[in-house]
Amino acid sequence: MYAANLPGVRIDREAYLRKTLARSCSAEQVEQAVRESPAAAGIPAEVLEKAANDSIRYEAGKVSALSAAAGIPGVFFLPATVPADLAQYFGHMLRIAQKLAYLYSWPDLFSGEDGLDDATKGVLTLFLGVMFGTHSANMAVGKLAKAISEQLVKQLPRKALTQGVVYPVVKKVAAYLGVQMTKQTFAKSVSKAVPVLGAVVSGGLTLATYLPMAKRLKNHLSGLELATGAQADAGDVIDTEGFEDLEDLAGLEDLADLKDPEDAEPAAGPGTGLVARIPRPWKRSRPNAEPDPGTEEPAGSQ
Repeated sequence: MYAANLPGVRIDREAYLRKTLARSCSAEQVEQAVRESPAAAGIPAEVLEKAANDSIRYEAGKVSALSAAAGIPGVFFLPATVPADLAQYFGHMLRIAQKLAYLYSWPDLFSGEDGLDDATKGVLTLFLGVMFGTHSANMAVGKLAKAISEQLVKQLPRKALTQGVVYPVVKKVAAYLGVQMTKQTFAKSVSKAVPVLGAVVSGGLTLATYLPMAKRLKNHLSGLELATGAQADAGDVIDTEGFEDLEDLAGLEDLADLKDPEDAEPAAGPGTGLVARIPRPWKRSRPNAEPDPGTEEPAGSQ
């Protein structure tokens, strides 16, 4: 929330699309993209990909330069430089998340001039979850994109993000991001310990982590039905009948990310492309419940 309220973090959808698409598209296409979406305007995929890559490189350059500057003072200034660097790092993650979302036909993420509402916080949390590689976030973003595409709405499905069945997934992803923020704090503290040399290490570490995460979000958003008008790849998004199954699987997946590998086992079935390891709660004894027959897969593992 602090990073999202930093100056310059919020991206104006209309201004960004006009500036970015004007380089390669006709005036009519730009106007329709702003009024409806780039997908509705028929913007070619290669144009969107180039614009996305340009935005990623721009944001990666900025965040790395600022991180390097924060590493110049050295160890005695860590209490000030590490929180500031972490805030600007997440601020630039939110900037690229917005830019990629707008290029790939998501509606305006902000409801007004008052700042973040709960729905915007929820969808930005899910975008960050995709960047960090949490598959529950991938599934939730895919379901939201499908709902927006099918209903032809120009705003976020706020009820699903704040009261509906997506909200528990948002909370689980937020908890996982908290763990990742702790790791980032430690890594940035170590990288900034030595004056001057810490600038090189800190800037390099930031670039090495920011680029792949931004590209991960770009690849996910560009393959969704909202961006292409075609069915998303089943390896990226599970097409479940309802979010209840998604919530169950999200709980298992998040635990898998945090559990010791010794307590987990490979997900069964080739080609799922979802979870490298999942915990085995179904093998624990449960009172007043019949044991699962044989080696039957648990519900939701597909």
